[in-house]
Amino acid sequence: MSKPKVVLAYSGGLDTSFCIKYLSAERGMEVHAVTVDTGGFDAAERQALERRALDLGAASWTLIEAVEDYYRQCIRYLIFGNVLRNHTYPLSVSAERLFQAIETARFAQKIGAQAVAHGSTGAGNDQVRFDLAFQVLAPELEIITPIRDLRLSREEEVAFLRKHGVDIEWEKAQYSINKGLWGTSVGGAETLTSHQPLPDEAWPTQPDPAAAPARLELRFEQGELVGIDGEALAPVEAIRRLEALARPWAVGRGMHVGDTIIGIKGRVGFEAAAPLIIIGAHQLLEKHTLTKWQQYWKDQLATWYGMMLHEGQFFDPLMRNIEVFLADTQQRVSGKVWVRLEPLRFELEGIESPFDLMQSDFGQYGEMNNAWTGEDVKGFTRILANQSKLVQQVSAAAKSETP
Repeated sequence: MSKPKVVLAYSGGLDTSFCIKYLSAERGMEVHAVTVDTGGFDAAERQALERRALDLGAASWTLIEAVEDYYRQCIRYLIFGNVLRNHTYPLSVSAERLFQAIETARFAQKIGAQAVAHGSTGAGNDQVRFDLAFQVLAPELEIITPIRDLRLSREEEVAFLRKHGVDIEWEKAQYSINKGLWGTSVGGAETLTSHQPLPDEAWPTQPDPAAAPARLELRFEQGELVGIDGEALAPVEAIRRLEALARPWAVGRGMHVGDTIIGIKGRVGFEAAAPLIIIGAHQLLEKHTLTKWQQYWKDQLATWYGMMLHEGQFFDPLMRNIEVFLADTQQRVSGKVWVRLEPLRFELEGIESPFDLMQSDFGQYGEMNNAWTGEDVKGFTRILANQSKLVQQVSAAAKSETP
């Protein structure tokens, strides 16, 4: 009788390594480990992941490249909307986990698996994101979560693996690092407090003391970054290039405090040079090329979009509706933005665009009016003041009649 197949979302850490051994040795399942690359693995890391998965007893290990889909279906809308969670965090991990879950579910269906599994604990957001994606995309599959269901401590996981002949040094890293195309998160003892900053050594990128201020030219076409310093680039490559260019200055550090899906507050450090520079430059370009009401409604819908994405609600049809709106607003968001890089910070210097609404024959703010006269403004403000004047008059009359 063949063993039931389970597809495990595999990251290579202690939790998912435990899952391989537990599911195969204790549950008698044929474990197929899947690593979904959303921009966080180099060639050496991929080889190490494969070797460890197979050594632990996985029947197979598969790498799924999801970076382009991740950008096309998600990141570009985060750029269009200038989405920063609580005006701070570029949703680095939130978006990644959903696309890792999507690809895991698809792979499980492709090979005819009976179950899917992930290594989330019961204390964070990722359990909800994985579960929700699996339930929506593959409701026929059993969802297995050994770490959450067994309520295991790290020490218990290590002891189990050693009992089954796996004697890897699972040294607990002082800081938890999660790297992807849209930023790197950093967690540690300090982020479990409300007041302690991360020490300098906790940050993956350190500033180069020899790096002098530098200037970059970013080119956008309909809201997407497609060139740096005169070189045409595909958007994903442009993000990677910008991240590498900004590395000597270690820009993009931040600390995010927000509400988790499960109702508690969470705090995490992050490095996101490319996302923060791109969103900042894109938003500046929009200030020049969009009307005030376009910007206003973009802000409202983009905030909602970011919240829904963070909470795993990527599959709600409303998300597709908002994406259509955000994409439509980008028709005139084209041009160049100049950015100055300095240690631990960047400055937006200015833009150039054929759609710049400042370059208008109507006039220059505070200097010259070409399309109206002073008399026009007098009449305009008289009408504009009508409702407020009526309110004042009615209020004054009511007060005078009150005994």
